[in-house]
Amino acid sequence: MKRTIAALCATTALALPTASWSADLEVTHWWTSGGEAAAVSEFAKAFNEQTEHNWVDGAIAGSGGTARPIIISRILGGDPMHATQLNHGRQAEELVEAGLMLDLTDIAEAEGWADVVNPVRLLDACTLDGKVYCVPVNIHSPQWLWLSHDAFAKAGVDVPADWFEFVEAAPALRDAGLVPLAMGQQSWQTSLAFGALMVAVGGTDLYIDVLTNKNADAAASEDMTKVWEAYAAARLLSEGSNVNDWNQATNLVITGQAGGQIHGDWAQGEFQVAEQVAGEDYTCLPGLGVNEIIATGGDAFYFPKQDDPAIEAAQKEMASLMISQEVQVAFNLKKGSLPIRGDIDLSAANDCMQKGLAILAAGNVLPDGVNSFSADTAGQIDDLTVEFWNDTSITVEDAQARYVDIIASAD
Repeated sequence: MKRTIAALCATTALALPTASWSADLEVTHWWTSGGEAAAVSEFAKAFNEQTEHNWVDGAIAGSGGTARPIIISRILGGDPMHATQLNHGRQAEELVEAGLMLDLTDIAEAEGWADVVNPVRLLDACTLDGKVYCVPVNIHSPQWLWLSHDAFAKAGVDVPADWFEFVEAAPALRDAGLVPLAMGQQSWQTSLAFGALMVAVGGTDLYIDVLTNKNADAAASEDMTKVWEAYAAARLLSEGSNVNDWNQATNLVITGQAGGQIHGDWAQGEFQVAEQVAGEDYTCLPGLGVNEIIATGGDAFYFPKQDDPAIEAAQKEMASLMISQEVQVAFNLKKGSLPIRGDIDLSAANDCMQKGLAILAAGNVLPDGVNSFSADTAGQIDDLTVEFWNDTSITVEDAQARYVDIIASAD
């Protein structure tokens, strides 16, 4: 049965129109890989089936780095979409401050989002000056090592249990004609690997001290030097991984052409589309198998302000639906991410998702870097890590010195 605005009024006590009408809502996002498309289709299906409205898909190929500038440009240029994916955190902060995003506080309070979002910091990241401006839809953690059983069988070595064993097995993979570490050429992928290595090699205290406390002394420490050294080793392990998109790199692991990939839990969606089984065809190691801990970043949907009150009502219906129990289960099982609700049953989750759920339940979580730095500071760090990855003439000492300067002036 479709969810009408009248039904929404009954459940949330909102004073919205009760007449039957339909609206076409354009939704922009950058979910275009096989696993991502399967997941976002669950949102579209629920919206089309459970409301009187229509989901008009506005997928933008090329990942977030390509999509975000387009999304922001449209909003600032007076041509806003009706809903858009962004990462919850500080990416939309200036848009919210400019009054360009719809305030969702009324439905957030009526539906008790603060009581069900886990960890609550995900809702805090959607909140500015006490008002809620986005709906978090998943928990994505980037600190995973994905390993191909077929590749290690070809190399005649056991599947590694952590990053350090992976590095030790790399020569055997090379001798077997395989690429040890699959890595796409998009800059955000190498930046992601840097953050993952920071947790695994540097440890959680270092991660928090640098990213949360913005401690330049910690950035200059010996522990941070070890992180840069591991990052330097990783760039050599990726030589021969001549692909661009992240899902192409994941496919190298799926097809046994590469030993592993440092990537987020959304890679799991690609393994599922390929009908591979966790624990049999591939292994997933949260925290790269060293520190079983995850950073709780992820995706959220914002709703740019519109002039039509009826459209605004439909936007709120979409927000309510996205965070509902049924839709959270359907979406996240296909996305490979963890749900943002702590009150739903995910017994059908596979081995990798169960690992993530156990870590979340134990409280072994870290704030994501996207919630720590301004866009300017984050951009400076990304530029540095990408330049280092692509230019082997840059030494660890030089890179770390530049990193320290960035952290010292971080905002």
